[in-house]
Amino acid sequence: MAKLGATFSCLLSCLFLLFLGSVSAIKDDLQDKQVYIVYMGSLPSRADYTPMSHHINILQEITGESSIEGRLVRSYKRSFNGFAAMLTESERERVVEMEGVVSVFPNKMLQLQTTRSWDFMGLKEGKGTKRNPTVESDTIIGVIDIGIWPESESFSDKGFGPPPKKWKGACSGGRNFTCNNKLIGARDYTREGTRDTDGHGTHTASTAAGNAVADASFVGIGNGTARGGVPGSRIAAYKVCSARGCTSEAIMSAFDDAIADGVDLISISMGNKTAQMFHEDAIAIGAFHAMTKGILTVISAGNGGPTDSSVTAVAPWLLTVAASTTNRGFFTKVVLGNNKTLVGKTVNAFDLKGKMYPLVYGKSAALSADKEEFAELCLPGCVDISKVKGKILVCNSQDTLGLLEPSIKFAAIAIIYPTVIPDVAFLQPFPSSALQEEDHQSLLSYIESTNSPQAAVLKTESIFNQTSPVIGSFSSRGPNNIAVDILKPDVTAPGVEILAAYSPLGSPASTGDDTRHVNFSVVSGTSMSCPHVAGVAAYVKTFYPKWSPSMIQSAIMTTAWPVNATGTGFTSTEFAYGSGHVDPVAALNPGLVYELNKADHIAFLCGMNYTVTSLKLIAGEAVNCSKDNEILPRNLNYPSMSAKLSSNSSFTVTFDRTVTNVGTPNSTYKSKIVAGHGSKLSVEVTPSVLSFETVSEKQSFKVTVTGSELNSKLPSSVNLIWSDGTHNVRSPIVVWTR
Repeated sequence: MAKLGATFSCLLSCLFLLFLGSVSAIKDDLQDKQVYIVYMGSLPSRADYTPMSHHINILQEITGESSIEGRLVRSYKRSFNGFAAMLTESERERVVEMEGVVSVFPNKMLQLQTTRSWDFMGLKEGKGTKRNPTVESDTIIGVIDIGIWPESESFSDKGFGPPPKKWKGACSGGRNFTCNNKLIGARDYTREGTRDTDGHGTHTASTAAGNAVADASFVGIGNGTARGGVPGSRIAAYKVCSARGCTSEAIMSAFDDAIADGVDLISISMGNKTAQMFHEDAIAIGAFHAMTKGILTVISAGNGGPTDSSVTAVAPWLLTVAASTTNRGFFTKVVLGNNKTLVGKTVNAFDLKGKMYPLVYGKSAALSADKEEFAELCLPGCVDISKVKGKILVCNSQDTLGLLEPSIKFAAIAIIYPTVIPDVAFLQPFPSSALQEEDHQSLLSYIESTNSPQAAVLKTESIFNQTSPVIGSFSSRGPNNIAVDILKPDVTAPGVEILAAYSPLGSPASTGDDTRHVNFSVVSGTSMSCPHVAGVAAYVKTFYPKWSPSMIQSAIMTTAWPVNATGTGFTSTEFAYGSGHVDPVAALNPGLVYELNKADHIAFLCGMNYTVTSLKLIAGEAVNCSKDNEILPRNLNYPSMSAKLSSNSSFTVTFDRTVTNVGTPNSTYKSKIVAGHGSKLSVEVTPSVLSFETVSEKQSFKVTVTGSELNSKLPSSVNLIWSDGTHNVRSPIVVWTR
């Protein structure tokens, strides 16, 4: 170990001298190199053998360089022996002749099976995933968004037959817009045409139902096969948004048309700034009508997290989706002149070849002394372009980057800044890295302690096996502040750093100075998680075409993975992720479902004291509430159970539920309670065993929850699981007070 430590110490010293005196030599020398893998077979059994040291020695010998910074890409040292390195052709030839080297071969871009999200959820194309191609081809997803790019490969109709006979829609996309047998319908409510000039609508539609497109990436980042959850299904696009926003009247019109056109479900990745009363919410009203026609509406929860009660889609006839991570993340490293590496979160597609550039702190680049305080934030009119040009600019704020003059942005080689949302990698129109606060302070300390600070901003890497799923910090949270006894959001799905099709007219960085044109891009938000669940819902429907919206929603919710969210308080509980993370494969075999129909929802609204007038605004017909057709909101036959209590003293609260057997006949389900978090709860289920003789048979039960001394800062929860030994039908039970 002492010898190894000495080797590293010497190496670091050499690297430091190299950075100070030989940066230009690195630039010239790397231009004709590529990555090769040097395979050296099994690891030697000698106790004194140190693979990393051996690999460094080999590289130093063949390159004649004392430092191999920028050369050694990876060292294989646990299961077998070898390394990957940047080599010239002549260096490769010398390595081949060295003792102990088995083979040397060029690095290749291997193709992932998906862009990760569908594989992560277990829906792996061509790897044992069940499909019902005939019904899938007859399934139509209506996407209400900002339009679609019809020429995208994701919407090619190669191999598709004519639209389903049930389709009654139209292709009214506007000038130079053509539908096909994949993209079977398009309607515009903005007078701009249905073509997507933003990218958002194309991204969401392809996530739900896009074709499999090989070698998809964002400028080489996230390479793989991009596809939707039901690539064999059809898409109808309804454009309700323009650059000015999305109007309620357009949304209502889109629901109206989509229902009549014959779509099977609706995906809508938008919402109000805050939750609205149902009778004042165009989406809730439109979705209510869709529900009565057998059409499930899947919607994004909102991007107002981690603030409590920021979820905007709260009606129980909506399937509301939070956003979480997959096991792949995008990271952008910053290598300092002192050889320290900082890991930032951006999607940086600009390749600076690992070259070191001078660092300049915004404060040091101020136009004048009186502007230093503002220049460190890189505010407009405060930074001197002559002090920034050809250097890496360090700013003290991400929020102000959008205000920075384009001339400053693009004069700098790159910009480094502290991240506002550390769990999400965003795009910028220039080379960049967003550092967490601790790393940003380390960067500032390095600049202050060095006469000639310099750094290299590397191209973004994909790193796998990160802890997941983790709820995105931006994802909107409950509690539901309209229907307080309905747990929202319902489930979570991948919505962080999702690669999918994009409009080449849209700005990848969503800024006016980003002139790049791409066919695929990386975007984060509950807008991205929503179409994942829409795809899952369509997938379930291809196997059960006659299932009602509530049956599909129940199947998705009761088979979801349990989630352990990070953080404390309300934002780290079921109010962040609902019933859990969606599991498409398990949703095909839920065993039991909680069914709801129009009458159930009207009884729920009556229990919320809706008047005849307001009910008519939602249901579209006159409804008189009475004791015979109203229920307590918490007794709506919902797959999750939640109750807000008036105080934290001793309490008893009950939930009435009915389940329908969709599994096997002659089955017996036993109830089990699994502890959650918060104060200890006592739960009694009556009856505790449910026996079914036939499929479609219904059985009712009551859940009684008792407890005391609830924590006002943390809800208390348990999970009710009905199990027959094969199926595990899980429902979260949450009680809370404020």
